[in-house]
Amino acid sequence: MNKMLSREDLKERVAELKREGKRIVFTNGCFDILHIGHVKYLEQSKGLGDILILALNSDSSVRSIKGPLRPIVPEDERAYIMASLKVVDYVTIFDEDTPLALIEYIEPDILVKGGDWSRDTVVGRESVEKRGGRVIIIPQFDGTGADHPASTTGVIERIMNAYTKGA
Repeated sequence: MNKMLSREDLKERVAELKREGKRIVFTNGCFDILHIGHVKYLEQSKGLGDILILALNSDSSVRSIKGPLRPIVPEDERAYIMASLKVVDYVTIFDEDTPLALIEYIEPDILVKGGDWSRDTVVGRESVEKRGGRVIIIPQFDGTGADHPASTTGVIERIMNAYTKGA
């Protein structure tokens, strides 16, 4: 079964899964340059329900949020990588800057964001909670030390530092 679904196909699949009594967990992000912080976050997210849906920002969405130099990895490759992870059940790509329309369309039971978000700033929180769902913030993983933050920006900075020293 293909884990990468269009918005419409995902909506149909979620409806089937809900009829089976499955709890749907939804998260989203850029996931540019996969690192241990991403994997730990997704593992914890999956543990909150039965099915983990990952909504991936499209390339144009990432550029709008992170600037013209991002993403490093194109959306089709990021989607394939994310879909290859055992903990991720389905991946869909969205073009908007926020996943609000997708969250309202899919209607997940649980909305998950990382510790760099506060409950009040989570896009889609009101929509999920008014339907009786939950919003959960998962604390950030700090990596292997203060000089190795588990973030894509941290990875890019380490690469830049390693290859520009002495240049």
